Amino acid sequence: MNSPLISVVINCYNGEKYLLKSIKSILGQTYKNWEIIFWDNCSTDNSKKILKNFKDKRIKYFKSKIFTSLYAARNMAIKKTKGEYVAFLDTDDWWHKKKLQKQIELIKSNNDLKVVYSNIYIFNQNKGEKKLFHKGDLPKGFITQKLLNNYKVGLLTILVKKEIFKKKFFNKKYNIIGDFDFILKLSTQTKFFCVQEPLAYYRVHDKNLFKKGINLYINEIKDWLQNNHNFFKKKGYSLLMIKVLYYKLLLKKVFQIF
Repeated sequence: MNSPLISVVINCYNGEKYLLKSIKSILGQTYKNWEIIFWDNCSTDNSKKILKNFKDKRIKYFKSKIFTSLYAARNMAIKKTKGEYVAFLDTDDWWHKKKLQKQIELIKSNNDLKVVYSNIYIFNQNKGEKKLFHKGDLPKGFITQKLLNNYKVGLLTILVKKEIFKKKFFNKKYNIIGDFDFILKLSTQTKFFCVQEPLAYYRVHDKNLFKKGINLYINEIKDWLQNNHNFFKKKGYSLLMIKVLYYKLLLKKVFQIF
């Protein structure tokens, strides 16, 4: 393995506000063998114009014929990738400049690795403050139960072997928890490895889909529990903490403390 091509999937729907920083964080990577697959989900703002200002042949623009759910859009973007590995970055988030380099270095030390992730900084846009997503060591190996107990994998940090997508894609019916569903099921099939330091920044702002859609989030968690209980139970895993999360969300909604 020398320097494998990494496909960076950016899904965009009216992401002009923070897009510039997101793109620049990829252009500034110390690891240079990458392509951007920019999937425009029928944006009506200046996202395309901003992207086209970057004259880099590694940036490839695609526009959806119709507006779709986020995870249907992710799946379509993945099909356009040419890399040996796939990474994800949304338009309001950004990466540390050594994100890809550090993950590829870890992979080079063990060619059997198929999934590598890292810690994250949570950046509060309103306060201008950042905090560490997870204090202490992130889990590695077969980590399904640990994730079910305390989910700590951000999609914007993962680097995934492209071959995984020959058999498995995101569940397109979800709008918020598609990465949670994908990563948990993937963790039952392969080991996860990690770079312990934070290599990405997740921006919290008023228009985050999660913050705008607590009702949708609650409904998707309920649906996930109903449809996946038997799958995980048969494999010997407990969904107790996911059920606790569901009821906590219901309480927050009732008492308007979300």
